[in-house]
Amino acid sequence: MAETTKAARSRRTRGAARQDAGASGADSEAAARDADAGTEGAANAQPPAGTAGSAHADAETLVAYYRQMLLIRRFEERAARAYTQAKIGGYCHLNLGEEATIVGLMAALRPTDYLFTNYREHGYALAKGIDARSVMAELYGRSTGVSKGWGGSMHMFDVKTRLLGGYGIVGGQLPLATGAALAVSYKGGDEVVMCHMGDGTAAIGAFHESLNIAALWDLPVVFVVINNGLGMGTTVEKSAAEPELWRRGAAYRMESARVDGTDVLAVREAARIAVERARTESKPYLLEATSPRLRGHSVVDPARYRSAEEKEALKAADPLAAMALRLEEAGILDAEARDKLDAEVIAEVEDAAAFADDSPHPDVSTLFDYTYATPVPGELRRLPADPVFRS
Repeated sequence: MAETTKAARSRRTRGAARQDAGASGADSEAAARDADAGTEGAANAQPPAGTAGSAHADAETLVAYYRQMLLIRRFEERAARAYTQAKIGGYCHLNLGEEATIVGLMAALRPTDYLFTNYREHGYALAKGIDARSVMAELYGRSTGVSKGWGGSMHMFDVKTRLLGGYGIVGGQLPLATGAALAVSYKGGDEVVMCHMGDGTAAIGAFHESLNIAALWDLPVVFVVINNGLGMGTTVEKSAAEPELWRRGAAYRMESARVDGTDVLAVREAARIAVERARTESKPYLLEATSPRLRGHSVVDPARYRSAEEKEALKAADPLAAMALRLEEAGILDAEARDKLDAEVIAEVEDAAAFADDSPHPDVSTLFDYTYATPVPGELRRLPADPVFRS
């Protein structure tokens, strides 16, 4: 679909990412890279209000991004409903409100790049290319799920798309992602490792240890902090002496930046800068995306720590609604076309839920089949009800 209007060309440039050159001391090199990538360099990664960027995408790409965001939104809403119906067990953390961040980050990666996530991972699995049926079946704990039903909401893993796991332990993915980047570097590959985490993770030891070793060894890893303003129910300002988390890269002379996570194009351009540096120079990067979540920490969290004013502000900042308005004002996607697209996405999600419902549970005998990648002599396979010693 070709873009024709001047208004469209103007609006699609809003919100480009700002590159921070000061964190590494390589101001001139960073500024040159920014110019090549079509973004504005700035000493402060947080641009003045109203400053226009220069991130571009044609109409067809913008609609594709919107569809991905819509799929994540409708999928998560359906997952929340399934959880209340007791079809999903355990913990369940949703990406509601983070759709623009997810789509922008994944748009910057190649299919061969690796992704490590935390437990808030459904949208990342979808955007990385895993079929909605496989993701929903995993949430339902069925054998047709992406992890054979044994991972559930928090522990998806897919070698084919190079999603190397969601991790329930806060920060558990950081040392592993750093190790994967070391393996890429050791083998001389051009793949990049992206490691996504929440804002609370920036306070743990593994965060600093991983950034330090990545900087010392020049590893091709991009650390992405999704700052939704809250570590569970505690604000970042009350838990972090430096609440602008991107600045922590300076302690390791690591290039870093902060980007508006509600703008898919801004996120994509910021991530492209980070990924390109990792790929071509084998240098780590710290990117912070401010991306407020629309609901509580998990499905069962009523978010009573938020005031009525905060809830209204969140609704007003909804990235999906903002993207829809941008496309409509640009003459790319009118209300009728948007409703048709929404109906298609809802049908896809309902099909995924029906598929999950109809899929079998994994057999108990397969419980230990995927504990190790290769056979391990003497591996313990005793179930809780089995005797300690067999006669």
